[in-house]
Amino acid sequence: MSSSRSNIKLHFPSIIGFTDNELSNIILSINDYYREWEIIKSDKNTGKPKKYKDGTIKRRFIRPSKSKLNEIQTRIKLRILEKINLPDCIHGGRKKRSNITNAKKHQGRKYILTTDLQEFFPSVKPQLILETFLGLGYNKQFAHYIMRFVTWKGELPQGTPTSTHIANIVFLKTDYELMEFCKNRGITYTRFVDDLTFSSQQDFQLLIPEILNIISSSGFILSRRKTVYSKNQTVTGIQVFNNKIDASQNVLEKVEAEKLLPEGIPKYLTRYREQILKTNNKSK
Repeated sequence: MSSSRSNIKLHFPSIIGFTDNELSNIILSINDYYREWEIIKSDKNTGKPKKYKDGTIKRRFIRPSKSKLNEIQTRIKLRILEKINLPDCIHGGRKKRSNITNAKKHQGRKYILTTDLQEFFPSVKPQLILETFLGLGYNKQFAHYIMRFVTWKGELPQGTPTSTHIANIVFLKTDYELMEFCKNRGITYTRFVDDLTFSSQQDFQLLIPEILNIISSSGFILSRRKTVYSKNQTVTGIQVFNNKIDASQNVLEKVEAEKLLPEGIPKYLTRYREQILKTNNKSK
């Protein structure tokens, strides 16, 4: 990845609007600036807790920041992270992008490969963030400040203003490798946070091992169970057809149920489906 910042020494405290002393004090008491709770992951079909192969129940830790740290992270996002250029294939954590725009890119494609990254946020370690920002041309002090203020307990916490942006930036090198691989092979590639989708009018099954190898070589772990190659499937929760996209069958059933709600009760899924269907009146 090239960077226009390689010869520029940016001063992190000045950009964020906190003094060195204030930032140091927050780092020393960083544990006081987070809340934490856990969610047991459940199977969408059975409702039972998901388990790892050894029988351990899968849990997700939610760790939102608070007070001054949340303010600092918000400024990092707005003043630094959002100014880093991202390729068009990325749809998660970006303005005017969503799971809907992600799925729309694959409308009309006959063959679709979907996969996702296991424990994506927890896999983003402080050292990886430090190396990524140094690679982008930021000076050591700047990269160190970024690393300290966006990680907690040795990983990228879920629930902060910066985590999705950091995850996008850390995965950029792999995004570009996948884009280059797909470009001359008639394959469309998109990513919505940890969900990766590839599609084409031609059968590209023989290329799947090479695609998965590029991802695995990045150091992230693929969910083999969620790696699916077929002609008809959902993409980031959206049904993709030849001439349109629509909500998943599960959502459609709930939309029907919302029709029975009394007047004045918000019908969130109905609105969500309307947003999806609205894209069918526009060019892809």
